[in-house]
Amino acid sequence: MHYTAMRASTDALARLCDSGAEVSAHYVIEPGGQVWSLVPEERRAWHAGKSAWGAVRDVNSRSIGIELVNTGRQPFPEPQMHALESLLDAVRDRWSVPPERVIGHSDIAIGRKVDPGPRFDWRRLARRGHAVWPDQATPGDFEEDARRAGYVWEAGQEDALLAAVRLRLRPWATGPLGAVDRALVAGLARDWPVAAEPAQSTS
Repeated sequence: MHYTAMRASTDALARLCDSGAEVSAHYVIEPGGQVWSLVPEERRAWHAGKSAWGAVRDVNSRSIGIELVNTGRQPFPEPQMHALESLLDAVRDRWSVPPERVIGHSDIAIGRKVDPGPRFDWRRLARRGHAVWPDQATPGDFEEDARRAGYVWEAGQEDALLAAVRLRLRPWATGPLGAVDRALVAGLARDWPVAAEPAQSTS
């Protein structure tokens, strides 16, 4: 899941269809709910960049990219969210995608990307079965639980990891790592663990 960082749908479509830009996505959803299919689902699109989730290190080859036309500074309107949910219904059915594998660009590109941003309603998607939302669990080791939940980062990116987790679960939280952060990521790791490389290879 991405946002385009552009206000106009025409600008987003032009960039995603420009071979010189070296960026593409399978789908674009306009604020009014119009869905554009740009790349066939079985083909690789260039939307993830350098990214990782669990054991997957080439996310472009293992994912379907959905771009939402939004600058990142405004709410995602109801027609757009409704169209996204309908699209997810179809895509997840075709490819047997479990809800824990519906993720944001900020989840897979620690320290590099922040989309779909703090205004994206992950809790709504989870209520409709298209994503996951954790109950708080007994706080444990934040980094180990984040790794079990699928996050991959490098040494020195610990602050960026916290920012990424908060973008997903506590977008308006500030300050140092706290008990709520640890409890939420512990809930993710407990209920939706993702297969990962050995710990020493990721940090």
